[in-house]
Amino acid sequence: MNDLVRQHTALSDSDLEWLHLLVSEWQLLSDLSFADLVLWVPTRDGTRYVSVAQMRPNTGPTSYQDDMVGHLVPRGRRPLLDAALDEGRIVREGDPEWREEVPVRVESIPVRREGRVLGVIARNTNLLTVRTPSRLELTYLQSASDLAQMIAAGAFPFPGQQVDMDASPRVGDGLIRLDADGIVQYASPNGLSAYHRLGLASDLVGHHLGTTTAELAPSRGPVDEALVKVASGYAPREFEVEGAGGVIQLRAIPLKPKGVRIGSLVLLRDVTELRRRERELITKDATIREIHHRVKNNLQTVAALLRLQARRMDSAQGREALNEAVRRVGSIAIVHETLSQNLDERVEFDEIADRVIAMVSEISPGKVTCRRIGRFGILDAEVATPLSMVLTEVLQNALEHAFTVADHGTVEVSAVRGGSPSDARLLITVTDDGRGLPEGFDPQQAGNLGLQIVRTLVEGELGGTFGMVPAPERGTQVVLDLPVRGAK
Repeated sequence: MNDLVRQHTALSDSDLEWLHLLVSEWQLLSDLSFADLVLWVPTRDGTRYVSVAQMRPNTGPTSYQDDMVGHLVPRGRRPLLDAALDEGRIVREGDPEWREEVPVRVESIPVRREGRVLGVIARNTNLLTVRTPSRLELTYLQSASDLAQMIAAGAFPFPGQQVDMDASPRVGDGLIRLDADGIVQYASPNGLSAYHRLGLASDLVGHHLGTTTAELAPSRGPVDEALVKVASGYAPREFEVEGAGGVIQLRAIPLKPKGVRIGSLVLLRDVTELRRRERELITKDATIREIHHRVKNNLQTVAALLRLQARRMDSAQGREALNEAVRRVGSIAIVHETLSQNLDERVEFDEIADRVIAMVSEISPGKVTCRRIGRFGILDAEVATPLSMVLTEVLQNALEHAFTVADHGTVEVSAVRGGSPSDARLLITVTDDGRGLPEGFDPQQAGNLGLQIVRTLVEGELGGTFGMVPAPERGTQVVLDLPVRGAK
């Protein structure tokens, strides 16, 4: 719609925002009218109309099989559009049109904002299935007429009341029509069923909806006056009411076809099962976070025990092996600690990488600086856990073997994401400027435990590739190329 309006019309950005607000609401008008809606806006030179939006009803057959958005028609071809635009009134004159042997009643509703008519809504009703209307259909049509008059007067949609139509109740979910005093004039079968779910044992017609709703909502004190007023439809509001048997979502729409409130329309939906599932998910999320928290605590306990054991070792080699195990356990604990703070099984790995770098830097033999450049991004937990161990082993190997106690140096961890969304890759390079690889060294055959762990995790668990080569200038470079579905 933005492109069509800016390309063909002279409407301002604030006018365009009003049209967006209208289009976000007009499914309501379409369903109440049992009719298709097409929004026509005059072109910049005033000689044509361009259709910028279209809506089909959920409550009846469509009048348009084709998409009308983007069509241009010259002024004069559709007299009802001209009359509504020029006179600023709803136009219903004329005989039904015939489209593919289907009679269609056409009406035009001017769209007014701050005294100006921005465009015209063509309301097209398929008359092929017309029959004697029921009380429900009469209520729908009367409510649609009231809303159409409000649109023509610039009183609907309500400014600042952007509605998410995917989350809000719709006409078919349940409808209640109130008079100016908040007394129920009509309740659809779905609307009545929703109130029965709350605990209502009688009919709604003739009762004050606000008072009835407040009585059904559990309260230890006096009747909630705010709830009474909101449920009576005095202002456009969305709210939820939870009773002993369920939860209903309500949306109140004051009806002011001639500037004075004559009543209200209340749309409602039974969301009991939806809220129950949401609570179950919240409970599951809390349980999963608690599990990660306990695993982290257990791993930290294991690390502490290994550290104590290392202090009692007489063998320097055994003491160093236990300290390496402490760092390996610590890298896994960092991942679980991060997962315990998230709502899903995904983590921002940059934070984990920085903590691993800080942890491993403690074993630096000399004045060696470790730093990270680039972003790892968000990774799934099943990738983050082995990757944290791989990063720990590679850094530990660089710090232990590339430098002596007297050396100054740098270890740089670089992360670059690439590839397509279906084949995302993460390229990680760990480069040091130390002494370099020994002559004839083959990383694929080396028996070092740390390198064995790296090869097993990278090639077996992560499905990537691992290489260790001389750095371009000096030192050693480790290259990891990993598939990372879910990385961002």
